[in-house]
This record gives sequence, structure tokens and C-alpha cells, in this order.
Amino acid sequence: MKTKIIIAMHKPYNVPTEEVYQPLHVGASGKETITGARRDDEGENISQKNPYYCELTGLYWAWKNLDADAIGLVHYRRYFVNENKETLSSKEVEKLMDGCDVAVPAKRRYYIESLYSHYAHTLDGEHLDKAREIISRQYPEYLHACDEVYKRTWGYMFNMCIMRREYLDGYCTWLFDILSQLEKEIGILDDAFSARLYGRVSEILFDVWLLYKQENDSAIRVTEVRTRHLEHVNWLKKGGAFLVAKFFGKKYKKSF
Repeated sequence: MKTKIIIAMHKPYNVPTEEVYQPLHVGASGKETITGARRDDEGENISQKNPYYCELTGLYWAWKNLDADAIGLVHYRRYFVNENKETLSSKEVEKLMDGCDVAVPAKRRYYIESLYSHYAHTLDGEHLDKAREIISRQYPEYLHACDEVYKRTWGYMFNMCIMRREYLDGYCTWLFDILSQLEKEIGILDDAFSARLYGRVSEILFDVWLLYKQENDSAIRVTEVRTRHLEHVNWLKKGGAFLVAKFFGKKYKKSF
């Protein structure tokens, strides 16, 4: 099985050189090429939407332009790893995909929050409300899965995944149709942080799509894989910002 995993990146960075990985400059439109990376404004693309769709412009590019049996997405600072916390090698990815159809990152747990309430406290719950309305109109069979996912206290985050082509085709067709309609209804927000809402909403929509598939496709094989963030995360600062948002209504204005 031929698998390609794009590494979404927007600046030069030391990335794996294993054959399975394809460094990809996301949001490349109008910018200088990053040495060693392909550009997401080649071929059929939505590169110009990167300020709003984040790494999804890379996923769209891979979906439309890569010739592979399975396609994945990781970030230049976050990867799928093995038990030794080492980035998966080409052989490890091949073995993984021989035994599954969709590989996802290990669950992120919120414990005291649901996916919906966490988003509503820190960002704007209207984004998820409108996404649900669109699903109810365009994909009503997914509505039950949507409601269930919104109530969960955990999710598969980061838009990271590796999927066999047939599942990727179905997911991307569904996702970008919903996001296109969501963009029509919400538009582009004024500040750069808030404008990235489409990338954030998609993290939760992925769980909606996957739950529906698991409930309706008995053949689908899903495997959770550990991830590793290569740079330090200030969890004290991140947790403090969340508590302020939850109890004092101060929305996020930047990433942590």
C-alpha cells in the first residue's frame, strides 16, 4: 500500500525525511517556496483560504493532487509516534495501515467540559450551532452523531489522521461541502485569530463524520495512535486561560 503523509508547515523547519512524509507549505499562495517542501497552491487547491481553514488547505491539496492508497496529515511540530515516542517510520506507517482504515490521534480529554461547552466558553458556540443547522439540512442522517459528539468530553483533535483513499474521499467531500456553506453564512471575521474558525470547527466535525461511519459501516477499522508535540507547551498558562474563559467569560484572543 502506498501511503503519503503531508507535513503541514508555514515556515522552514527540521522535518522527517522518511519516504512516507511529504513536507507541504500550506498557505503558500503569494509566498516564497520553503526549500524541500511542495506548495499547496499547485494543482487543484484552496491555498488562499489558509488564513481561515488552517492546515485544511493542505488536506484539500493532498486529496486532490496526491496519488496514494492512503493519505495522512501531521504538523511540522506534531507527529504520530511509536511506543518510544519516536516519529513513525515508513515501515511503521505501512504496518499500521495494513491493519486499519483510519488512524487517529489518541483522545484529548476535557473532563469537566463537553466539546461543545469548551468551544462555546473559549470561542463562539454559534459556529457549532450553524454547523449543526447545515448538517440538519444537507446531511440529516449525521444529526444524531453530531449531537452525540457535541456532548462528548473527549475528541480526536488537531485535524491529524491517516485514511485509506476511499474514506478520505468520502470525508473530504462531506467536510468541505459543510465548510463552504458555513463560510457563506458566517463570512470572514475581522481579526486573524477569530478568522481561523473553519479549521477549529473541522476538528469537531471530523469526530461527527467518524462516529457516523463507525455506527453505519461495520467494516471500518479505526486505530488510535500516540502523538508528540516537539516544542514545549505551557499547560499552566493554557489551563489558566481556559478557567478564565469558563468562569469569567473572557474568550480566547490568541493561541496558547
